[in-house]
Amino acid sequence: MSQEQHQQAEPDDPIDHRHELISSRRVEGTAVHNRSGERLGSIHSVMIEKRSGTVAYAVLSFGGIFGLGEHVHPVPWQLLNYDVGLDAYVVDVTREELSQAPTLHLDQAERPQPQDYEEVTGYYAKLPWWGL
Repeated sequence: MSQEQHQQAEPDDPIDHRHELISSRRVEGTAVHNRSGERLGSIHSVMIEKRSGTVAYAVLSFGGIFGLGEHVHPVPWQLLNYDVGLDAYVVDVTREELSQAPTLHLDQAERPQPQDYEEVTGYYAKLPWWGL
């Protein structure tokens, strides 16, 4: 059996190895946890660089109840790691660090300005273990 046939023959495998890409629709709404297993929020959307096509950051929905008082925090995409067991992304950040991170209003999250990305990158670069 070829490797491709083997990958298709594993229906219980939670990762679809036949595809290298994932739709943003499947990413949006996915939970985000910290390394301690605490749920921090979920991915509201992803921001993609128009020219390169690279995902710049995930907009993390954080706090609030039923959408009231909710904040969105852009988190550099390369800091998120998908954990199959949790069916969630994991980021090495505490709830306190996230609450101090730059925020966007949901209407701004659709059309962020260049300084927004600089502010996000600058904040996470200050945290020594990320080295952005």
